[in-house]
Amino acid sequence: MMISTKGRYALMIMSYLASHQDEGLVSLKDIAESENIGIKYLEIIISALNKNELVESVRGKNGGYRLKHNAEEYTILDILTVAEGGIAPVACVDESFACENKISCKSHKLWTELDGVISDFLSKKTLADIM
Repeated sequence: MMISTKGRYALMIMSYLASHQDEGLVSLKDIAESENIGIKYLEIIISALNKNELVESVRGKNGGYRLKHNAEEYTILDILTVAEGGIAPVACVDESFACENKISCKSHKLWTELDGVISDFLSKKTLADIM
């Protein structure tokens, strides 16, 4: 399993928002400049984070983004799942994938166990832990 730039940038966005939580709203332009990421790519990622209610957006001249909750309430698993659309190490253990060989596949149990280990690890780590 390899986390894409979308997943890494989602963590960067969330970390940036957490570190500026006391300052109120943060503009996407500020995040883009600080993290050296293209604003168009950030717009795609922040849209997914907003749609899944991880961040709150306020429109207008003084608008921007902020975390909806405290950093301790976000698991890394939640953030990566939103950004990546899932984090299964192989497609056959993803809930949305119907594997025809699940019963006869010798390695399916291995992949299922690995998926469990990854999910368990990431669900125990919070945004606050990486701050």
